[in-house]
Amino acid sequence: MDGTIALNLFLVAVFIGLTAFFVGAEFAILKVRMSRLDQLIADGNKKAVMAKKVAQDLDYYLSACQLGITITALVLGALGEPTVERMLRPVFERFEVSEAVSTVLSYGIALALVTFLHVVIGELAPKTLAIQFSEKMTLMLAPSLYRFGRVTAPFIRLLNGSATLLLRAFGVKPAGHESVHSEEELKWLVEQSYESGEINKTEQAYLQNIFAFDDRQLREIMIPADKIVKIAKEVPQDDLIEKLSEHEYTRYPVTNGNPDAFIGFVHSKEVLTAIAAGRDGRIEGFIHKLPRFAETATLREVMLSMQQSRVHMASVADTSGRTIGLVTMEDILEEIVGDIRDEADGVRLPLAPL
Repeated sequence: MDGTIALNLFLVAVFIGLTAFFVGAEFAILKVRMSRLDQLIADGNKKAVMAKKVAQDLDYYLSACQLGITITALVLGALGEPTVERMLRPVFERFEVSEAVSTVLSYGIALALVTFLHVVIGELAPKTLAIQFSEKMTLMLAPSLYRFGRVTAPFIRLLNGSATLLLRAFGVKPAGHESVHSEEELKWLVEQSYESGEINKTEQAYLQNIFAFDDRQLREIMIPADKIVKIAKEVPQDDLIEKLSEHEYTRYPVTNGNPDAFIGFVHSKEVLTAIAAGRDGRIEGFIHKLPRFAETATLREVMLSMQQSRVHMASVADTSGRTIGLVTMEDILEEIVGDIRDEADGVRLPLAPL
């Protein structure tokens, strides 16, 4: 093997390796999570600082990768045919193959061989590695890609600018590479994460409940009026203590004459503390304002309102204004985390400690 063939084979290997570098870098910076890079930077990883610079300017460095892949592909095409022709010339001469036929055969063999090596070693293998080990690949390749991007900056800006002008000529506004997903895409990602074992069944259920949260309405989760434990405003103290002891809830809606209309709610802790201290235990002095929401209100709206007003209970009304149910913060949270129960005897956990 003469020196020219050896040099050409070496250059072919080098440029296939460069193709692998650019392909791996392209897929790695697309796949890596910015939050993970921030965590590594906080831990003092210096490579992560460079990786973040590359990942933040995604459009620019993807163009750098494309430029690198194009250059290496052109060089491989230029090296392949003459190298293979030189290697096969003795074989063609021995079998007295005409020059025209040998040229065609050399070109075809070179194209097939270089394409195979370029696709398998230069593209498919690094792409798979970059997707599977995006963090490691980004940390390893980002510094070299950053330097390549700085050296070739004039060419990249020229190419990006030309592409932008071409798109604008057709009335298309170039879009960035935002890492934003629609709700449907996020649902798909959750399913894929569960199937691949990245999250467990409980975490999957929580996330699915959150997606459905905004669409749920109060009438779907409220406690119906006929199942509400109420306290009349004029109830005697002994009857009040007996009722609080019987049900052991934290909060009770209060009625005044009309059992279907609530004038507020009382906190059992406040009432029982006053009675234990020998103070007046009549509930008139412990009634808190009870918010009121339409049955068609979304859980999200109600939860935000209850958080802002710092209340844990609200009444639910129909379109005519009639009270048809009750909702607690616990009921709303259960739509995300599932049923909240006490560890003993299946007793529902109070909304606050007594």
